[in-house]
Amino acid sequence: MTRDATRRRARQGAGARAGAGDSRGTAGLKQLPWRVPESPYQPLEVLTPEQVEMISDAAFRILEEIGMDFLHPEALAILARAGAAVTPGSQRVRFDRGLIRQALASAPAQFTLHARNPAHDLPIGGRHIAFGSVASAPNASDLDGGRRPGSYRDYQNFLRLSQAFNVVHFVAGYPVEPVDLHPATRHLDCIRDCLTLTDKVFHAYSLGRTRILDALELVRLGHGLTEAELLEAPRLFTIVNTSSPLRLDGPMIEGVIEMARHNQVVAITPFTLSGAMSPATLAGALAQQHAEAMAGLALAQLVNPGAPVIYGGFTSNVDMKSGAPAFGTPEYTRAAIAGGQLARHLRIPYRSSNANAANCVDVQAAYESQMSLWGAVMGQANFVMHGAGWLEGGLCASFEKFVLDAEMLQMMSEVLSPLEVSEDSLGFEAIREVGPGGHFFGAAHTLARYETAFYSPMLSDWRNFETWEEAGSETATQRANRLYKAVLADFAPPPLDPAIREALDDFVLRRTAEGGAEAA
Repeated sequence: MTRDATRRRARQGAGARAGAGDSRGTAGLKQLPWRVPESPYQPLEVLTPEQVEMISDAAFRILEEIGMDFLHPEALAILARAGAAVTPGSQRVRFDRGLIRQALASAPAQFTLHARNPAHDLPIGGRHIAFGSVASAPNASDLDGGRRPGSYRDYQNFLRLSQAFNVVHFVAGYPVEPVDLHPATRHLDCIRDCLTLTDKVFHAYSLGRTRILDALELVRLGHGLTEAELLEAPRLFTIVNTSSPLRLDGPMIEGVIEMARHNQVVAITPFTLSGAMSPATLAGALAQQHAEAMAGLALAQLVNPGAPVIYGGFTSNVDMKSGAPAFGTPEYTRAAIAGGQLARHLRIPYRSSNANAANCVDVQAAYESQMSLWGAVMGQANFVMHGAGWLEGGLCASFEKFVLDAEMLQMMSEVLSPLEVSEDSLGFEAIREVGPGGHFFGAAHTLARYETAFYSPMLSDWRNFETWEEAGSETATQRANRLYKAVLADFAPPPLDPAIREALDDFVLRRTAEGGAEAA
């Protein structure tokens, strides 16, 4: 038997042993079993069909008359061969709407993103909604250590939490940037850790071709695949942000090209902050978002027709007095819902985020996150980035906020569960048993459901004030601090075949010795 075949068998065995919803090593954590929610609701629509067409037409006019800059010669060559108009001597590209429509017609409406553990595979598209961890924060914080630059230790601990919480379906990026690792080789250690500390889907940064190719090789080794098998199904995703307004930079373009060539997932997400990087109206910001997203998605399809892609929406507003980004605002929520309509108009899966601009884990963090989550869920986002742990508009990853967000995600997941209406759930005999003026605490119908009738929270404390005060008067943030540390103390990594671990370590050691991305 070949070594690759041995690895494949080991991977399949590990997946069978570590089933979905396995909560071993989670400190008695009260959580829902693993499942990817599927919305039973029709998505909200803040735009009429006529308004969708107006925004779409404006986006096409932007690409036809103004154009977009693609800062890479390979992208310019690909687009020119497809029939786009590349301005001689510049990087400006103009697109006929027919070219865009033809390119996007090959994008799949649904696909499966495969995890190392098959029980954690993610269906993307339709009414499925997957929640990810916080990503890309330069700082970390908790009640014990305060706010600090992100470290490798913090990074690994966020991975452990992402694995432990069933409602966190994927690792959205480096949850916090480990600035104590050298930037040229940081991606090697970080991707290896995603494969060893978790068995869920994860992200690779499109910071140039070399980092993406290294990530793809680590995924191939970690999943026990041949090079041909890696191309057969998506197992890695990347988020590509346009440099709004109307620009896609070189390193991101290399990520789009290599990920599409390897049949892996590219989520094109314009960063259209209304009033700063896009017009100071939601309609104008959405038109620009739509134009930038379509252009980036078209590039991926021109590289490899049928490659899996995601339409990303991240339109929000800024504080016009300071220029600071604002998230979880009414404008953000409406833009998230409208973004879902625009993505569905293209028949492409949709990405949104759980974002807030609060500086600490307080009521602002909670209500802005709730606004963001409702916008994502009711806009029927299929892929929700920054689902757990985001603070300060993305500048900080908070351990306590991670747990509070996990609670909110679990509650949202329950809201997305179909409502049972059956002869038994109607409880007619229980009503007969109790009759007028009684209570249902002791009814047989109630006692049979004593443990399972309602959602059991991780953090909420429903005691009255006197007993809460006697028990120590912990706030939800303090309980989250205690809970995250208990989960980390009890964490056990998911199973991984030693031969696969050895192959990952060998690759990281070799590429580190070569200089990593600096050697490219």
